[in-house]
Amino acid sequence: MPENPPPTAKLPQSPGPRRRRLWLLLLVPLLFVAQFWFMRAAPPPMDYSQFETELDHDNIASVVIVPESRALRGSLRKGATADGKPMRHFAVTLPFTDPATLVARLRAKGVQIEGGENGSLWATLLVSVLPWLLIVGFWLVAFRQVRLGGTQALAFGRAKTGSVTPETPKITFADVADVAEAKAELQEIVAFLKNPEHFQRLGGHLPKGVLLVGAPGTGKTLLARATAGEAGRPFLTISGSDFVELFVGVGAARVRDLFVQGKAHAPCIIFIDELDAVGRTRGIAAVGGAHEEREQTLNQLLVEMDGFSPSEGIILLAATNRPDVLDPALLRPGRFDRRIVIDLPDVKGREQILRMHARKVPLADDVELAVVARGCPGLSGADLANLINEAALLATRREKDKVDQQDLEDAKDKVTLGMERRSLVLTEAERRTTAYHEAGHALVNLRIGCLDPVHKVTIVPRGQALGLTYAVPEVDRHNYTREYLLAQLAVAEGGRVAEELVFGPDKVTTGAAQDFAQATEMARRLVTHFGMTDALGTMTVSDAPAALLLGHEFASHGETSEATAELVDREIRRLLAEATARARALLEADTPLLHRIADALVEHETLDRSMLDGLVRDAKASARPPIPEPPRRKVKQAHPPSAAA
Repeated sequence: MPENPPPTAKLPQSPGPRRRRLWLLLLVPLLFVAQFWFMRAAPPPMDYSQFETELDHDNIASVVIVPESRALRGSLRKGATADGKPMRHFAVTLPFTDPATLVARLRAKGVQIEGGENGSLWATLLVSVLPWLLIVGFWLVAFRQVRLGGTQALAFGRAKTGSVTPETPKITFADVADVAEAKAELQEIVAFLKNPEHFQRLGGHLPKGVLLVGAPGTGKTLLARATAGEAGRPFLTISGSDFVELFVGVGAARVRDLFVQGKAHAPCIIFIDELDAVGRTRGIAAVGGAHEEREQTLNQLLVEMDGFSPSEGIILLAATNRPDVLDPALLRPGRFDRRIVIDLPDVKGREQILRMHARKVPLADDVELAVVARGCPGLSGADLANLINEAALLATRREKDKVDQQDLEDAKDKVTLGMERRSLVLTEAERRTTAYHEAGHALVNLRIGCLDPVHKVTIVPRGQALGLTYAVPEVDRHNYTREYLLAQLAVAEGGRVAEELVFGPDKVTTGAAQDFAQATEMARRLVTHFGMTDALGTMTVSDAPAALLLGHEFASHGETSEATAELVDREIRRLLAEATARARALLEADTPLLHRIADALVEHETLDRSMLDGLVRDAKASARPPIPEPPRRKVKQAHPPSAAA
């Protein structure tokens, strides 16, 4: 039962608007330059009386007459006017429309006369008016951006909610496998929303909040979506991180706006995903007396859920995988009235989830989903959905029409153990060392009866490991005995012990580093948490020392003295030493089988359970003593005759 997949990341916005504004900013100064050049290139004006004076002094070299616009442009012969003003070209507006008399005078003076075309009125208006229009437009755009910026600044306080609309694909409880108890609790919430009077007739009231708690991938968000599909009421969604913003006070404003929207659509459901992003315990993170914006947001959320103005008709549905860090005021009755725990699915739940996700995948006749479900304990619904998807991709890559059992097994190994790294080339010495290492793990597991049976042993590199020994429980375990945990310690030490027995103490490798880390952590929990040693008894010891914060000490389980810490270390070392000695005794007593398993791994690279059982049977058969022959009957021989006779 997978979690709701994360929303698709938004694509980066197109740079079109920004680029247009940049071109506009560049165009305005260019137009100013063009207008300045045009005004500078146009000839300076001259009044008609001055033109008559220049004509009388024979200073007119040539003219261009445009009768329609009564315009005359010309050039001076001397490059200056009669009064000494430097001027090469000039423009005159004629005081009459018929230039015939003027043309006669110009001819008499020997002036070169040309006729010009009438200039376009639109072109003149364009050149003279367009720059000012652009300037006005630029300031209007700038003013609009400022106004929108102010609106967006005010919009920081609005909650960025999503909603389930009729266009959203409808998901119901029928689409959620397993978690029958969680669905029953949420179905009661749905019934309350549909018919509140039925529940209120005996004095009951609508629950304020429901908290979904579970590991990642167990289906918390999927259950929320199914609740929205079943309720048929407005459903507002928001993430806990959406309340966090750069500016102070924005988070509290968004909480207020969220509940304003909820009251407008009441009765409705508000879903907050990843509640721990905003609902962490107050006070611990406020280092140096600094005020936390997150605390202000949490305070506002507490007030909105159950303050002086309670929100009627609003059910707050939240999901988290860290309930241990939530503020106690958030978890009290009246705020989150119900807490629904969603565990990892058991073997029946895993089979149901596999069947649900396999509905759209064509399966071959040899597929047994129950066998696959038994072989993947501890996987969440999201992992199982990924398993079906990987099997479909493998079958497609192998050019098959249907997904068969082998595809599912290979996909299960890929999901649980990691992807094969066949491109990693190992030397023959490394392969043999890895084979004996994994054979040591497998043989110790085989010889200790209380452990889960070995499912597969391989020296094909997967993930970061050069080899793996994989044991699958026949039934789901919820409690572990001391015998089982101590046996697991011996199995973890078996790999290094096998290397040391076969190759000698100086030839051991670093391949056991992860085994030692897991064994040390398991031994530490045996001592400090599970109370399974006589030295400390049932005393619980904190994993980390107390932290001093603003004059107050915060520790999860109290302080630990130096003497107790030394005793814990001594007990951990003792457990590991006993596990090593136990693994050594088992391997020394069965060295021929160790060699058989290692040789088979070098030859086949992967051994399944049936192949291991065959090696064990062969080892037993070869180790049987020979059947003794039956004793022969002694024949009494006659004495030779004596010499006397």
